[in-house]
Amino acid sequence: MLAVVERTRRTWVLVITSVASLMVVLDALVVATALTAIRTDLGASLTELEWTVNAYGLSFAVLLMTAAAAGDRWGRRRVFTAGVTVFAVASLVCAVAPDIEVLVAGRLLQGAGAAFIMPLALALLGAAFPPELRPRALGVFAGVSGVAVALGPLVGGAVVAGISWPWIFWINVPLGIGLIYLALTKIDESDGPDRVIDVPGLVLAGVGTFGLMWALVHGDAGFAVAGLVAIGMFLGWQRRAAHPMLPLHLFRSRGFTAANVVIFFHWASAFGVVFFMAQFLQTGLGYGPLAAGLGLAPWGLTAVFVPQWVGRQVGRFGERPFVVTGLGLHALALVWLALVADPAVGYLMIIGPMLLSGTGIAMCLPAAQSAVLTSVAPQFLGKASGAFSSMRQLGGAFGVAVLVVGFTAAGSYASDAEFSRGFSAAVLTGAGLAVVGALAGTVIPRKG
Repeated sequence: MLAVVERTRRTWVLVITSVASLMVVLDALVVATALTAIRTDLGASLTELEWTVNAYGLSFAVLLMTAAAAGDRWGRRRVFTAGVTVFAVASLVCAVAPDIEVLVAGRLLQGAGAAFIMPLALALLGAAFPPELRPRALGVFAGVSGVAVALGPLVGGAVVAGISWPWIFWINVPLGIGLIYLALTKIDESDGPDRVIDVPGLVLAGVGTFGLMWALVHGDAGFAVAGLVAIGMFLGWQRRAAHPMLPLHLFRSRGFTAANVVIFFHWASAFGVVFFMAQFLQTGLGYGPLAAGLGLAPWGLTAVFVPQWVGRQVGRFGERPFVVTGLGLHALALVWLALVADPAVGYLMIIGPMLLSGTGIAMCLPAAQSAVLTSVAPQFLGKASGAFSSMRQLGGAFGVAVLVVGFTAAGSYASDAEFSRGFSAAVLTGAGLAVVGALAGTVIPRKG
């Protein structure tokens, strides 16, 4: 009887955290598909379009460590529920935004809500499942997120074509309300070992992350230096803090350290390519938003099935083969895509590299998550999840910024041909980032 109750409890935790992750990932991807409509409707520039993506990533990255610490202090379920509430309210702001400035403000608030969802979702999941069951649960978690990868472009395209782009945000409101109710009634409260908030650590981590994110978006060397100085001060403080928000001894684990580097470059490449891929189908090939969403669907469908298979195999083979192989396939696919990208290219010529890229991305993610969460003791799951999620978001902003540099160096929005040249340069840049991530993956320990 107790076993049945425990199994039911774990199932609810897996369902609720996975759907919350789906909501966060879906939002990022439907926005990518709607960028062209937003640019036309609100008269947004390329920089402002970047901000509709990066404002979200900025607050997300800056607040992740704070969210993890708050979950340890005040309860992971409570903080997770607060994050869902903020995310739903912010979605409402985005839906009614009359101009690009209000939309960016709403996206900034959405990112704050997401920051209090993702690390706590992973921490709740890690606490609910013992180490031997955790990789399979993470595979399901990543697979549900993969549904968002598959449906995001399609939903975004269908909504933009059939109604209007604000409805990509309206859908989060009822979903958020449902998640709040289920989280409060189906998940048991849990917390971490530290009941004291490391305020200096939070401030230094926030300032450092903000400086680096701002520098990536604006190319501002001054903010980059300030961010690096703050991060250095943060690390120095963590060495002597009585209750560090990120215990540095975690980095003594090769698996923990390498997987954090992997996820930075994994998401830098993947998110940067998503930013341009939806625009390539519309601006470069002349697809409408719905057709672009349908065109991107095969790229995401792999993320529905591959992570679940990886989750079942990690216990047998370890995380390293799936990280290295996955990012290698993704890099190869991007080189292939860059070679065939042209305004006259047929869709059948790009579906192959999209499937290969999606398979590689989906193969790497659950393995990297498993490497982080199985490398730390249970009491450090919240802090480890916060660090992992921070590196993922920093990577996403880094990827968009670096791929935009590659795009503008070789092309522009002036014509289909100009856009295609810039797109090829951007995805080649993404391939380079994926290779760096694969090399970092070779440091993850082999299965013993």
